[in-house]
Amino acid sequence: MKEFTGMNRANLAQTLEDNSLLLLFAGEAPKKTADEAYKYTPNRNFYYLTGIAESSVVLALYKHQGAVQESLFIKRRDEVLVKWVGETISPEEATAVSGITDIRFLDTLEAFLHNLLAKEDVVRVYFDLEKDNFQAPDTTGVAFAKSLAAKYPQIQVANCYNGISRLRVRKSAREVEEIKKAITITGEGIAHLMQNAKAGMKEYQLEAYFDFILKSRGVKDFAFTTICASGHNGTVLHYVANDAEVKEGDLVLLDLGAQHGYYSADISRTFPVSGKFSERQKTFYNIVLKAHDEVIAMVKPGVPYARINELVLEIYARELKALGLIEKDEEVRKYYYHNTSHHLGLDTHDVGRRDGLLEEGMVITVEPGLYIEEESIGIRLEDDVLITADGAVNLSVEIPITVEDVEAFLAKR
Repeated sequence: MKEFTGMNRANLAQTLEDNSLLLLFAGEAPKKTADEAYKYTPNRNFYYLTGIAESSVVLALYKHQGAVQESLFIKRRDEVLVKWVGETISPEEATAVSGITDIRFLDTLEAFLHNLLAKEDVVRVYFDLEKDNFQAPDTTGVAFAKSLAAKYPQIQVANCYNGISRLRVRKSAREVEEIKKAITITGEGIAHLMQNAKAGMKEYQLEAYFDFILKSRGVKDFAFTTICASGHNGTVLHYVANDAEVKEGDLVLLDLGAQHGYYSADISRTFPVSGKFSERQKTFYNIVLKAHDEVIAMVKPGVPYARINELVLEIYARELKALGLIEKDEEVRKYYYHNTSHHLGLDTHDVGRRDGLLEEGMVITVEPGLYIEEESIGIRLEDDVLITADGAVNLSVEIPITVEDVEAFLAKR
């Protein structure tokens, strides 16, 4: 881990101006209610640069005359808190994980900053200024940037979010292995769910079979909230209630994923709870599978990201016209109302632009779907794909996807 994060910091430092400081925050678990907090998860940019998954820690990179000083600020050991919540990371552990040798304590951070900003020649301070939209609440980085700029008006605040994002887009071999481990566990969970699925069950009962496998494999967090949608619910893209009864003849649409080492899998499968697709279900399923397969065969470095969705729209327009479901190309959007791909990595909807060209080392999803609301047919098929030097590798190819393989698997129940 420390070699990986050290390389990431070195790559980022090359993009920083001289006489500058970078501050990144591990983040805190937000309050849930009363004295309960939501489960903590590390800020992914902070984790990418340190490998540390503990709240409150701060990373500082000071670049002066081309040299970079790396410092970590951690919590002091508190004897009382140790008895209540356990140990916090020690200086030795912080160095072992991150490779950073200058370990300080959080109560010295203000003096450290004052010395650099008031006595040295730091003129620019970089923060992760990620903001989803105009109304989004301030992150820790944004709030701290505002406070620091008010106290030291001579400094220039700069955003390092885009620079880190550009580094994260292309995955290392180590990152791909983490994603593959998450996919393997996800596939095991899907198999366990499908093996135990039958009409009359509640969607949350099916979901519980998936959850059991992940928990039994040591997964501490899911990539996202599981979608387990039967019948008409499958036509709702982000249906997460998972509380309806699964009826005979229903398709069950799954969109789910495990995390491993904070890297996400994101897989969608659709199966008939009865064990056999109806002819109508099979027709739509094979159209989605055709789009899925043709996208994976097409993607490679240099292909415009936008081409992925364009290809799916072209296939759907042709196939749905042949079925008499639509007359004009633009009517496809009645039955397909999302895009086909996003980046995958430390975040399920990972950082990275979707308006450029595909590059070697990217990991993307391929997830075409069709949603025939009037027939209560919802289908989505999603795999996780690594862009290679001359094409693509389907990292989740072992999870059954064809009509024949799905029905054969279900027949073993």
